[in-house]
Amino acid sequence: MKSKSLAVLLLAGSSLFAAPAVVVGVGIGPPPAPRVAVVGVAPGPGYAWVGGYWYPAGARWAWRGGYWARPAFAGARWYGPRYYGGRYYRGYWRR
Repeated sequence: MKSKSLAVLLLAGSSLFAAPAVVVGVGIGPPPAPRVAVVGVAPGPGYAWVGGYWYPAGARWAWRGGYWARPAFAGARWYGPRYYGGRYYRGYWRR
């Protein structure tokens, strides 16, 4: 009986020193305004222009300059990334 009482007393006593867990979320806020770029001539038929965009890189925003790309599949259209409701949504190809 003494050993059980001692075990309960040790467990109860050790919980007094346990610190509560604190979680802090830090957002980086909305991205800066898009940069202005000059779009040149397409390198060939079938290319689509993917405009430059800001994307989260750790605790900051990084700029990805615009570029020419072939669509992922026939009839695809590029939908650029967006920041909405405090969340970042990646760009994608879609019909």
